[in-house]
This record gives sequence, structure tokens and C-alpha cells, in this order.
Amino acid sequence: MAPYLLYTAPTPNGWKASVTLEELELGYDVVALDLMKGEQKAADFLKINPNGRIPALVDREAGDFPIFESGAIMIHLAEKTGQLLPTDAKGRSQVLQWLMFQMGGVGPMMGQCNVFFRYWPEKIPAVITRFQTEATRLFGVLDGHLAEHEYLAGDYSIADIANFCWVRTYKWSGVEIEPFPNLHRWLRAIRGRPAVERGLKVPFELTMGGTRQEDDFAKGARTLLATVDRRAAEGETSKPG
Repeated sequence: MAPYLLYTAPTPNGWKASVTLEELELGYDVVALDLMKGEQKAADFLKINPNGRIPALVDREAGDFPIFESGAIMIHLAEKTGQLLPTDAKGRSQVLQWLMFQMGGVGPMMGQCNVFFRYWPEKIPAVITRFQTEATRLFGVLDGHLAEHEYLAGDYSIADIANFCWVRTYKWSGVEIEPFPNLHRWLRAIRGRPAVERGLKVPFELTMGGTRQEDDFAKGARTLLATVDRRAAEGETSKPG
């Protein structure tokens, strides 16, 4: 039995956890949750993550200690191993700043791009433009910083992993990176890391290039949104996603 148990799905937040585990060369078992079937809302999983989202990690070495929220998982693993997160106060703060930049900005904005650009049944141009414009602005912030830095916060860290796992899906969000050469260079460099390549295939490889798999994923996401709307109309507070 591996020291960690990862509950995940092929999404940017899921990849944040699996790439971190791979980079740290930690042994872990995987439970793939089918988000379209609502398996993340099952009673057993809610005991691990009461928010009903992926990823979630169980640290078996720490007495089956459950951890939810992708950023919290990354910090826990980095602190436990002493890697990918500096121990000095300034270095640690710099990494956490860029990690929070992803969690509070890049992830939410790209997530909204995905909803309205890919999944929402009605195309609302003003809304799509609003979120794509903000995602582009955030890409510009990254690009400007990377013009003078190889990585986001000194050496390669969990900040790079977190932002990479979201930014790499820019085509799915309808956002371009051509105006950002430094961001493009950084993406190529991180994608070339063997551990990253392995982590992106957990729990299985998901292609986003006009394939039947892509169409099925988008169709499932639209069904998920319809379920959210129905439950909201019925006064339910839980959501399937």
C-alpha cells in the first residue's frame, strides 16, 4: 500500500496534485472519480472532502490524514518533503504569493472562461469577453514577470506547477498566448519535465484537440451545468461539480 491515496480526475486542479506527487517521487494510489456521475458527492468522499471537489489526498503515513484543496495538498507535500518550497521566510512567501495568484486569479478566471466559452448552452458574448480579457491580463502579468525570471519564484516550485497546470489549457478557454513569448518559453520548459508528463496522465490522459473525447467532455460538462440549475431551482444547496 502506497503512503498516499489520491482522489482525482483529469482537470487542472487534479493535475496540480498528481504532478506534485510525481515531482517529489512519492508513492501513491489513485482513485479516479467520475465527475459527470457526481461521484465526488458520494457520502464516503464527503468525509474526506466536505466540499465535494477533487482533488483530495489521504496521507496514510500521518494516520489517514485527509487533505482537500489542491493548494493545501501541494503545500503539505512540499513541507513534508522539504522540496519545491523554500524554508526561509522570504523564499517561502514568494512561492506562496504566486501559488495564491493561480488559486485566486488564473484558476477562477479560466474556469469561468470554460463555463461560458465551452459549456454554457447560450453564448453571451459580453460575458465571454469579460472573462477571456481578464485571463489574458493575468497571462500578461505572468509573462512580464517571466521576462526577468526563469521560474516564478526563484527555483522551480509548486507555484510553477500550479500555474502551469491551468495555463497549459489556454486553448480550451479560448485564450491566446502568442502575445506572451516568455510565458510560452516557460510552458515549454515545464512540459519537458518527465515528472510533469507523468502527472498529466493521472488518472488517465485527456486530450483537448477536437477529438471525440473532447466532445464527450464538453457534453458532460453541459449536463453538469443543467443539473446545477435544476437543483438550484429546487432549492438544493449542493452542486455536482
